[in-house]
Amino acid sequence: MSLQNYPNQFRRSLKEGQTLIGCWSALANHISAEVLGLAGFDWLVLDGEHAPNDVTTFIPQLMALKGSHSAPVVRAPCNEPIIIKRLLDIGFYNFLIPFVESEEEAIRAVASTRYPPAGIRGVSVSHRGNNYGTVPDYFATINDNITVLVQIESQLGVDNLDAIAAVEGVDGIFVGPGDLSAALGYLGQPNHPEVQKVIRHIFDRAKAQGKPSGILAPVDADARRYLEWGATFVAVGSDLGIFRSATQALCDKFKK
Repeated sequence: MSLQNYPNQFRRSLKEGQTLIGCWSALANHISAEVLGLAGFDWLVLDGEHAPNDVTTFIPQLMALKGSHSAPVVRAPCNEPIIIKRLLDIGFYNFLIPFVESEEEAIRAVASTRYPPAGIRGVSVSHRGNNYGTVPDYFATINDNITVLVQIESQLGVDNLDAIAAVEGVDGIFVGPGDLSAALGYLGQPNHPEVQKVIRHIFDRAKAQGKPSGILAPVDADARRYLEWGATFVAVGSDLGIFRSATQALCDKFKK
């Protein structure tokens, strides 16, 4: 297999400004990931920040998504080169980096995903990401097949948004509505008018910098509003939320 024959279609579609509908995966389970992969979402976030995931739980989920239409996107637990290196080595191509607040942090995120001289990724010649050393042109092509999405979740991140979005290798801007609302003084109120104003500002500034923007929006009306505002990659639900609401509705139907 040659990576040149299997480019990162998710990254290409993102750069083309296509509308990409995704879903969040927080159950840390390969069966639920496989079921999500059958639904037809364009992308799935496998969460390593707020879900009980690590490299040993991610690998079976990646295996379960082989052949799926849905592109796996990993949310790293933090913007840390060694953690990102391990996620690359187990086979992730698409990264969501949380809590990026400055140009320097965005540069570090991109550098962590690139081999030298373009970055600082450590070199291993035989890992799952390059089919255990069987991809002949892996080193020559992989830097151009990695997606880096950075998450804006604080006032400082908003203040530095233009510089962050301008970093070469940053492929998209993602809004973290929960943390952002808390940082703005409206904990648990992402739909507060002041928070909504900032979210729309982020979408507008990302577009001005030529970068797509996205968000997690499990409420239908929110997701449709953000798409109307110009967000192009929107996660419209989560496996945990879907499971929780469906099981509660089923129980209530018979017990109430």
